[in-house]
Amino acid sequence: MKRTLAGYEPHMWDYITERHAQLLYQSYQHLSLVIQCVLLATVLAVALAVFVHRNPRVVALAGGVSAIGLTIPSFALLGLLIPSAGIGTATSVIAVTFYATLPILRNAVVGLAGVDAALIESARGMGMGAVRTLMRIELPLAWPVILAGVRVSAQMSMGIAAIAAYVLGPGLGSFIFTGLTQIGGANALNSALVGTLGVVLLALVLDALLLLAGRLTTSRGIRV
Repeated sequence: MKRTLAGYEPHMWDYITERHAQLLYQSYQHLSLVIQCVLLATVLAVALAVFVHRNPRVVALAGGVSAIGLTIPSFALLGLLIPSAGIGTATSVIAVTFYATLPILRNAVVGLAGVDAALIESARGMGMGAVRTLMRIELPLAWPVILAGVRVSAQMSMGIAAIAAYVLGPGLGSFIFTGLTQIGGANALNSALVGTLGVVLLALVLDALLLLAGRLTTSRGIRV
């Protein structure tokens, strides 16, 4: 056992064993929050990209908004949301979805804008309407680029979801904040490390799932 200022510090494995039920539940909450927010962000980002990708000025504006949005400190955004959304899950969902949308939007615009115009004209010449061309030609060809943005978004959202514990959001962030606020006390280091390592592990698992989803949803002819 290691001696600390507050007494004896249990080994991390003992700490995990004693709290395994809580860790599993909060890991599930964390992963669920991220997956739901990234799915919502993907729908929003792709829908926005479909409307703006043909207009160069709006494309430039979307890129600028994405870049500026990513510079907003997450603590500041959470603080701004508290008066309207309150403390808890709602504020966490809004913040995570906001940050998750930005890289997906940028990649979706780039992916759709990069589809060969000749292919689109050929599809139109074969009698395909705008919606069918989008669904059968443009989105499938842009999907690998969009998915790359989704993967970046998912990794970033794992960290944002942890910070959302500041407003009592669900997930492993509570372990991290508990450890940081009790530095020098018993289990402070274990709490912070377990929360951090849990977030990293969940991020790796989700990225592997997205890689698998990419292989299953991308046509063989356009796989990188």
